[in-house]
Amino acid sequence: MTRKKPLLWHLFPSFLVITFLSILAVSLYTAGSVEEFYQRQLAQELRSWAMLMGHQIESSVARGDWAEVDATVKMLGKEIQTRVTVVLPDGRVVGDSERQPATMERHDDRPEIKEIVEGHREGVIQSTRYSYTLKKDMMYVAVPILARDRLLAIVRPAVPMTSIKEALRWVYLKIAMGGAVVAVLAAGMSLIFSHRIIRPMKAMREGAQRFARGDLSWRLTIPETQELAVLADSLNTMAEALEQRVQTLVQQKNEQQAVLSSMVEGVVAVDMDERVISVNEAGARLLGISPEQSHGRSIQEVVRNKALQELVGRTIKSHEPVEGDIVLRNDGECFLQAHGTKLHDANNRAFGAVIVLNDVTRIRRLETVRRDFVANVSHELKTPITSIKGFVETLLDGAMNEPADAERFLRIVSRQTDRLNAIVEDILLLSCIEDQTDKAKIELEKSSIREMLESAVGVCELQAREKNIRIELECEDRLMARVNAPLMEQAVINLVDNAIKYSETGKTVFVQASEAERELLIRVRDQGCGIDPEHQSRIFERFYRVDKARSRKMGGTGLGLAIVKHIVLVHGGSIGVDSTPGTGTTFTIYLAKE
Repeated sequence: MTRKKPLLWHLFPSFLVITFLSILAVSLYTAGSVEEFYQRQLAQELRSWAMLMGHQIESSVARGDWAEVDATVKMLGKEIQTRVTVVLPDGRVVGDSERQPATMERHDDRPEIKEIVEGHREGVIQSTRYSYTLKKDMMYVAVPILARDRLLAIVRPAVPMTSIKEALRWVYLKIAMGGAVVAVLAAGMSLIFSHRIIRPMKAMREGAQRFARGDLSWRLTIPETQELAVLADSLNTMAEALEQRVQTLVQQKNEQQAVLSSMVEGVVAVDMDERVISVNEAGARLLGISPEQSHGRSIQEVVRNKALQELVGRTIKSHEPVEGDIVLRNDGECFLQAHGTKLHDANNRAFGAVIVLNDVTRIRRLETVRRDFVANVSHELKTPITSIKGFVETLLDGAMNEPADAERFLRIVSRQTDRLNAIVEDILLLSCIEDQTDKAKIELEKSSIREMLESAVGVCELQAREKNIRIELECEDRLMARVNAPLMEQAVINLVDNAIKYSETGKTVFVQASEAERELLIRVRDQGCGIDPEHQSRIFERFYRVDKARSRKMGGTGLGLAIVKHIVLVHGGSIGVDSTPGTGTTFTIYLAKE
């Protein structure tokens, strides 16, 4: 790229050239005028001298005394330091201040002589030409000597042009020196004038650079020059308008960014070449990408998911909205519902597409849980119902006529009915807890933990005595917590009931309450068979059984621990299990302290 010259080096040389040309023209004109004036003055002096000499030698010429004429001419020529020649009309030289007339050739062919002889007898003839006699340029002035309109002779003074040039040389030198001084002064004035023009333009350039850097609050100083003042005012007006527009755009961008950032749905925008234009925080989180690093890269490079890539391609090619399901397998399965549509500009030209991603993982999991729950409930209900139906049909087929069999069958029907009732009650209780949680109807009150535990232990006391199991309660009277006493009591009852069921005869179940730095802990520990590690993470699921046959034999519904978990969660706490097979199991409820 060619390097650009500053404006100063465009203006200043131009001013300098114009100044020098002007001074040169003036100097040449002045020199010519001075030379012309000098020559005119010299010619006037020569004419005066010629006329004076003509009067002095007129009588001698009239008498034909050529010796006297020559002597007079030599004397006068010496006094005025000028060559003077007296020529007769026929061209003969009769007097000369520097040479002997007799040795000189005739002058009838000289232009000034010839012109007077031929008719210009009353005028003064001036001629400048090369003298072959003196071998130099000479200025001649010829003046006629007349007597009664008769031409007697011609007086011709002459001076060499070298003397004129010598005299004019000093004049030219003074003109040159004056011109040089004027040129220097003019150059300085041109430089100052150029700076005066450029200074406000530099200020406007700096202001424009500030505007380009985004400093639109800066305002230019208005120069005194009208044209530059109009330009500066226009730039200020432009900056003010741009500042308002930029502020509007920034506000709109911030609002859009805030909306996109606040959305729980992921938003991915791509251009027609499937390069990422923008990704909001939710979209980056769902896809596991960085918004900054993904900008400008193709969707195939950013997200390695074939379903998403195909959906983006279909959206760009289609004129209608596109929908699809996407499964991501980054950290576990993530189910996304995607909606794609084209992006259009103000002229309705497509320039890309936007993909909106909804995370439906929780919904899918809830659907899975619901299906499993329905399947488990159906399975759990089917067993007692099938048993009841079978024994009722057996009784109807004649077994009721056998008193011993009829009583045994009816007792089995009664037990299955009790089991069916227990399952229904646990389902209703679990549903009630979830419903109250969703509607935020759980009321918590400051309650005594010991009283609540004593009540739960009292409910389980009869069952424990039947198996000769002792329940030990350890809790300080001062322990208090904000709980829903009936619900928390039910949770403890379920834990103690499980501990009794899975403990051998003669064992002990320990119920303890204590406080830590920030939490209140309730533990239920048994000395039963324990739980294998692979089952510990799932025992709080609905209808999950470690030993299905044994659980049903003991009358369990498979919902007890699920109920405990939900009760603890509605209290803002958590529950953990610590179990070693063959040693026993400890369930710990963690509640926030008062």
